[in-house]
Amino acid sequence: MSTTGATADPLAALGELPGVAESVESVRKAVDRVYGHRIMRRRSNAITSEAALRGARGSAALSGADWALEEVRRRSDFSGDDEARAVGAALRLTAEAGQLLSIWRQSPLRVLARLHLVAAADKADQVGRPRQEGEAVAEPLVELPLPGAEEVHGRLDGLAGLVMAGGSAPALVTAAVVHGELLALRPFTSHNGLVARAAERIVLIGSGLDPKSVCAAEVGHAELGRAAYLAALDGYASGTPEGMAAWIAHCGRAVELGARESTAVCEALQRGAA
Repeated sequence: MSTTGATADPLAALGELPGVAESVESVRKAVDRVYGHRIMRRRSNAITSEAALRGARGSAALSGADWALEEVRRRSDFSGDDEARAVGAALRLTAEAGQLLSIWRQSPLRVLARLHLVAAADKADQVGRPRQEGEAVAEPLVELPLPGAEEVHGRLDGLAGLVMAGGSAPALVTAAVVHGELLALRPFTSHNGLVARAAERIVLIGSGLDPKSVCAAEVGHAELGRAAYLAALDGYASGTPEGMAAWIAHCGRAVELGARESTAVCEALQRGAA
């Protein structure tokens, strides 16, 4: 991660980049709209559950398993091929994210290790820890240069320090940086995209921006498309102010689309159609 200058709060500095404040405000308005819906006052648990399912579907789609929502809804066995396992991993991560909120600010690296363990559903030696030098990474959809293990460990420690320090940065900025940094680093030997998007979800919930987890950014990332997602990630990885701002704006748009999706679910429930 790169910022535009030395500061005690580099995440807050990113919030001052051109266009970021507008993205933050637009996200806040979108979130307020769904939380203000009358159905949210009566059936928020149903909206949360539906957002979790749709978010998991979106995250799996970005990892190459683009299944129809109804297929995800009806299936109970995800032990088949690679696509089925990716969908199963996304569902497990979405369920696990809410259980890790209290740990995130105190020990983000512990949470990331747990997320990888849940995603991999495996007890192999390389699961649940950052990769070591020479270990291969199975993340074919992200083609950025792969940092070495030493750089990964150092940048993970830096990211954890920023999270634990808190600061005044908007939730969107923090969530985007956590997401982008994990994708750029690919710290684990597998499932990095799924873990990165689950971590973004944790930040958005834990920050209080989306406490009921109804604005699934994964839905928006999938709707915007893999090509746009990877292009925005390239901007993040460049470390330039323009690239960082574009990535944050992309993540903001994804949250807005997730909020729009849940608003539509609210309206369907209100009509008695769902």
